Amino acid sequence: MAGFKISSDDRGPVADINITPLVDVMLVLLVIFMVTAPMLESGIPIQLPKASGKALPKGESPITLNISKDMKLFLGKEEILFASLSNKLQQFYKNRDKQEIYIRADSSLTYGFVAEVMAIVKNAGINKIGLVTLPPGK
Repeated sequence: MAGFKISSDDRGPVADINITPLVDVMLVLLVIFMVTAPMLESGIPIQLPKASGKALPKGESPITLNISKDMKLFLGKEEILFASLSNKLQQFYKNRDKQEIYIRADSSLTYGFVAEVMAIVKNAGINKIGLVTLPPGK
């Protein structure tokens, strides 16, 4: 290696990458995701009642029937008319092995309306019905 010396005086081509624009874009994306992430959880605004109970088991996401405070029914994100609830549930569960559903009902609804919906679900052939609540203090 005699005669091959690199000194600090060499002014060869600069191979540095300017990462400032990359950092700017990443920070903007971070802010966008932080703002939109809470909205992705559920598009149907429901104020769940508070009760202590066992948490849902982890694994596959359960099928939920959402009941909003204005008594609108949603199977997942699809709105269902009250009159056609039984038929929709029978069609939905026709080829499924797991006959269970979770009901997320707004706390301002009357007990009678929620019980009526539960009776329709039961008459549609779904035997396992769970009620989703929030833990106390949340």
